[in-house]
Amino acid sequence: MIAPSTLTELRDAVLSAPRVIAVGAETKPRLSAVEAVKISTRQLSGITEYEPSEFTFTALAGTPVREIIAALDAKGQYLPFDPMLVEAGSTIGGVVASGLSGPGRFRYGGVRDFILGVRFVDGMGRLLKLGGKVVKNAAGFDVPKFLVGSLGRFGAIGEVTFKVFPKPESTLTLQMPFSAEKMGKLANSRFEIDALDVPPGGETMLVRLAGPAKALEALAKEIGGKIIDNAVWREIRETPWSFKTDITPDQINDFKTAHVSCGGNVALSNTPPPRGMTLRGDSPLWIGGRPRFAIEDTVKQALDPQNRFPTLDNN
Repeated sequence: MIAPSTLTELRDAVLSAPRVIAVGAETKPRLSAVEAVKISTRQLSGITEYEPSEFTFTALAGTPVREIIAALDAKGQYLPFDPMLVEAGSTIGGVVASGLSGPGRFRYGGVRDFILGVRFVDGMGRLLKLGGKVVKNAAGFDVPKFLVGSLGRFGAIGEVTFKVFPKPESTLTLQMPFSAEKMGKLANSRFEIDALDVPPGGETMLVRLAGPAKALEALAKEIGGKIIDNAVWREIRETPWSFKTDITPDQINDFKTAHVSCGGNVALSNTPPPRGMTLRGDSPLWIGGRPRFAIEDTVKQALDPQNRFPTLDNN
């Protein structure tokens, strides 16, 4: 494994072998289980720029997410999409490459909605800087968003810029019996639910509210349910499930062994679902096939015509 400590060394590492792939803390090892020389980003670590007044930060790809969360928390800010596997050591580059978001995606959107800019090395060894470091930026093709969920197959990410939000004054979690009808009503209600998940078993539902404490108490009484410890969301963030799949609300009852998140749009399971992506384990990377878009081939040809990085079809 090659371990560059600068972006120049990252460029040299990419050019050092005919087939390479960048990895972070390997908290989702199935995503990089391909025949290629691994380039570790662990030494590419640190927040390089943070402007609390601008609500943006820039960090090297190997920066542990827990360090970023701590820095943001000190300024009363946070990443609303609930990055996953934080305590396991996930890196900010891995967050982008995997495209994996947590329960907060329900209200605020996922990783793709918060990334602003990226510096990465493409298959020809070019260190490219795309996007920007400000929220209002409309320069060129939005490659940073394209790299979200790309599994490192178009280039080696070296640095990323994200926008952040003010951290809510307080949060409150309700637990109640699950019903698809109730979930649908809450998801589309005036309560502006912060997160809406169904733990394995499909018997209960977790509802997270965020805002001023007194307002949350009033909302909790109106919604109903039992108030439980907010720590449950940290446990969910460190999920032990190995598979991720997009589902529809009417399929929830088919996932009794899964944790259903984001208001019924994503399921995380330790058994292979009908369709999904493997994060850990020996199952195929893509279960039941994967979505294909014509733009993939065009961008791959532009950034990596020699296929120095494995394609998305390489398992």
